[in-house]
Amino acid sequence: MNYLTYLSVWDKLNKSQQDTLINSAVNRKFKKGEILHNGSDDCTGLILIISGRLRAFTISEDGREITMYRLFERDICLFSASCIMNSIQFDITIAAEKNTEVLVIPSEIYKSIMEVSAPLANYTNEIMASRFSDVMWLIDQVMWKSFDKRLADFLLNEMSIEGTSTLKITHETIGNHLGNPREVVTRMLKYFVNEGLISLSRGTIEIIDKDGLEKIID
Repeated sequence: MNYLTYLSVWDKLNKSQQDTLINSAVNRKFKKGEILHNGSDDCTGLILIISGRLRAFTISEDGREITMYRLFERDICLFSASCIMNSIQFDITIAAEKNTEVLVIPSEIYKSIMEVSAPLANYTNEIMASRFSDVMWLIDQVMWKSFDKRLADFLLNEMSIEGTSTLKITHETIGNHLGNPREVVTRMLKYFVNEGLISLSRGTIEIIDKDGLEKIID
């Protein structure tokens, strides 16, 4: 299967451009927890997710992580090829949240086609704008929303992604997503337990009262 057809502008590229992308793209597989891209000096290339899930995050000077956005099947990761964008650099690390298969398009190949293809250039700008929106949403969450609201929103989002109310996730992992120490996460989860919203067991969080979590967010 030609996974490059996941690109919405695929049919707007000419035959030569399509063949160039097909011949240069490399299929790669990553295990859960494996790093695909590490910082602005690492120009991995454009990443197209075939299956699995990726997490893009940044790391503070004191070593704390916070998730910028997540990528799912058919999503495009552009900032792993940030070297194709003049004066734009992002110290973002990208890791596999589960076993993941991707297609990697070399940065120089993608850039050479983007420079002569208006549809691909517009498509790239749309992706960039979407990711900036993700980052601005995150900044708004961190600056203006209390931690109980952010945690409730995260748990409900995880329930939607995983398709189950029983989440196999540690307090430390949640802290890495939200940019907070594990101890802060644990305290708030215990508060949710006392309120009858969730139950806790080792490495597992079960959501008992979805409506209650939604009320916290509202």
